[in-house]
Amino acid sequence: MFTVHRFIIAALAALSLAGPAVAAPLCTELGFAGLLAKCNRGEPIEITLGSGKPLGKGAVALQSGAYYEMRITADGSAELAITGEPFFRAIWMNEIVINGIEVRPMAIDSLEFDEAGTATLSFIAIKPGSYEVRIPNTTSDSQKVAISIQ
Repeated sequence: MFTVHRFIIAALAALSLAGPAVAAPLCTELGFAGLLAKCNRGEPIEITLGSGKPLGKGAVALQSGAYYEMRITADGSAELAITGEPFFRAIWMNEIVINGIEVRPMAIDSLEFDEAGTATLSFIAIKPGSYEVRIPNTTSDSQKVAISIQ
């Protein structure tokens, strides 16, 4: 019986050490602005939509509870969209800014660019997990950006 208890304790200890890494909070004190505070902002995510060009520069790691901006810039070389419904459901969308027009949606499935331009999405990462945004109906790894929320 004693060895069974030791085994269970050892297994639980191993599981606790094997869990996902937890990112430290960006702010020590959020203050009046709450989650939108300047100290709670992560690095911007840059995505480029261009015919035959990669979307980004590798995987992106976000921290749950932190504020981010995703800048999606289309070069106008083709009519292209970006989709990522599971990712867009794992965040709280603050706003989408297109040509100075601010849109505050409940949720989105995709954005389509018929010509050159930039859309800036500001959001707070909420639900931990692994996600991707991609050009629809493509299979190449360069046509997607892997995003993890920790």
